[in-house]
Amino acid sequence: MKNIIRTPETHPLTWRLRDDKQPVWLDEYRSKNGYEGARKALTGLSPDEIVNQVKDAGLKGRGGAGFSTGLKWSLMPKDESMNIRYLLCNADEMEPGTIKTAC
Repeated sequence: MKNIIRTPETHPLTWRLRDDKQPVWLDEYRSKNGYEGARKALTGLSPDEIVNQVKDAGLKGRGGAGFSTGLKWSLMPKDESMNIRYLLCNADEMEPGTIKTAC
């Protein structure tokens, strides 16, 4: 097999599953443990455990500040008497100098 250099710019997120660059169908993706992290989070982890794993992974926001996602999530109120909870996501890059996708 020839040495192929894979980068996020040249390969989709599922490139690790298929070297032939064909689309990966949902059943095929799941058979190769696709969505395993989501399944584990939804069925086996508490909210605090999820936040701690995100913190430990060092996941950062994609805005210009690179703010810790785990820290942001940990700031959510933990008052169990509240029936409604919101996590707001600003998905707009309003400040041109802070984009992560610039060449």
